[in-house]
Amino acid sequence: MKKVLLTLGVALLTAVGAQAQIGYGVKAGVNFPKLNYSGGNSSYSTSTSTNFYLSGYANIPAASNFTIQPGVSLQGKGGKVEVLNTTTTTNLMSIEIPVNAVYYIPTGASGSVFIGAGPYVGFNVSGKNKAGDVKTDIKFGSDADKMKVVDYGANFQLGYKMANGLLINGGYGLGLGNMSNVSGLKVKNNVFSVGIGFEI
Repeated sequence: MKKVLLTLGVALLTAVGAQAQIGYGVKAGVNFPKLNYSGGNSSYSTSTSTNFYLSGYANIPAASNFTIQPGVSLQGKGGKVEVLNTTTTTNLMSIEIPVNAVYYIPTGASGSVFIGAGPYVGFNVSGKNKAGDVKTDIKFGSDADKMKVVDYGANFQLGYKMANGLLINGGYGLGLGNMSNVSGLKVKNNVFSVGIGFEI
């Protein structure tokens, strides 16, 4: 019985110690998204619009100055086009699940520069097109007049983590999934972002 209790105690202390190594963080900021269209022998990119993002993640140490960061993120995407003096803005809202590998480069007592990259899968949950004062809902599904629900791609990030846990960061989301159901047409997301955060 003593051996069992001792084993359970060691396992509990090990689990607590491992848990103590895991950090958590939040980030929020501004997105500058655009949509890339391609089909046949031509391609076109919209102008960037302005949206926002909000992310939460775990920071799991994997090696010295190297962590894995799985998380959940609310991402505003889209783009805008001006035709005949009318601006049409597309706003998309997506819930993303990223898994980033992040490396920290210490810069002394003040903090660390960090760089990271990794894949994401996203689920489009809402969207609107606004042409002038007219708004229409974007529908999601598998029909030709709807946008696909699932998106995927790669994230890249660069920033600075201060010693107190404050983050200043920039990022780029490269959409690799085609969101169009129209044969021969591809529509993909691209997003630049800047923001702040806090990590413990």
